[in-house]
Amino acid sequence: MTAAHLGGHAALVENLYGRGLLDETWRTVWDAVPRAPFIPRLAWRQTPTTCEPLTTEADRLALIYSDEPVVIQLDDGEPDGPGIATSSNSQPSMVARMLRLLSVEDGHRVLEIGTASGYVAALLSRRLGDSAVFSVEVDPGLAHHAVAVLRAMGYRPNLACSDGEWGWPDQAPFDRILATCALRTIPHALVQQLHPDGILVAPMARDFWSGAVVRLTADGTGTAAGRFQGGASYMPMRSHRAPTPLPVDTKTCRTTTAAVDPRELLTLGFALYAGTRLPRVRMVHANRDGDTVQVWLQDEDGCAATAVTGEDAYEYGARNLWQEVERAHEEYVALGSPEARDFGLTVTARGQQVWLHHPERIIEPAPVREPAM
Repeated sequence: MTAAHLGGHAALVENLYGRGLLDETWRTVWDAVPRAPFIPRLAWRQTPTTCEPLTTEADRLALIYSDEPVVIQLDDGEPDGPGIATSSNSQPSMVARMLRLLSVEDGHRVLEIGTASGYVAALLSRRLGDSAVFSVEVDPGLAHHAVAVLRAMGYRPNLACSDGEWGWPDQAPFDRILATCALRTIPHALVQQLHPDGILVAPMARDFWSGAVVRLTADGTGTAAGRFQGGASYMPMRSHRAPTPLPVDTKTCRTTTAAVDPRELLTLGFALYAGTRLPRVRMVHANRDGDTVQVWLQDEDGCAATAVTGEDAYEYGARNLWQEVERAHEEYVALGSPEARDFGLTVTARGQQVWLHHPERIIEPAPVREPAM
């Protein structure tokens, strides 16, 4: 938690401004739109392993006035669930960064995907005027909350309860589209709803990727392209949640020498590259004692691999998954270990392609190699 919470909302805004995340115009907007009214009474702090309820007003305000996310829904609002965060009021510095990437100007019409608490819609309404802001939310409970708070705060943007994957075609085209939930792929429907030269900013969360923001510009012919803009961690759009993989067959366990330290796999640049070369392979990691890291890889068919710093790797199923990752890492190093901003994305009606340095240099999936019998 940052020290900004000690000075309340004004100190939080000053912190963002001092870090270069707000220009003068946005600073004025943020000063006028406090975060606290948008946070429901029932809210949680996200920890690495669980969501902790905010049981006192002091704890609640301390989190709201810090540069941290505030969880506002668990388990899609269903009672007696496992306690998984499904909606939040995002980290203020990330909100500021996304709004800066959006590059809004007076007169622009903006579509927001994921109203949630209504806070970003309020910021946009303050900046552009109510009539220029359109926001969709799939969850009826959150949509009702957002409407009530926005009206109480004096804002009346255009709101709808619907699946943001489809955008808001009846109100298109838009100058800007902002997604505040993570997408596995960019829906082409959103690209189609942009003006020529319109901009879409969205966090993405593919299986291997640790989360990245992409900024795309539409060309007016149904294509949009642009570069990744660094890391981001957002909850996935409901219709874009990853499928549950098949169980791993532990009877097929075999040992292989690990030539790559798992720590070397944890850069966003490598995640973007490997996630494209190895589609539908997910990777998670855990920090152990000291500098020791463990990674776990798995595909949708139940093939898996795991490795720990300084130890052998283990593979399971019909793929040499660890060896495939090592080959991808070797390729990545040979390319000069490019950073996340060296990669870009092109979205067309036929799908999307990740590229390196320029749109013609498309990264293709690697062939799957099964163990020799």
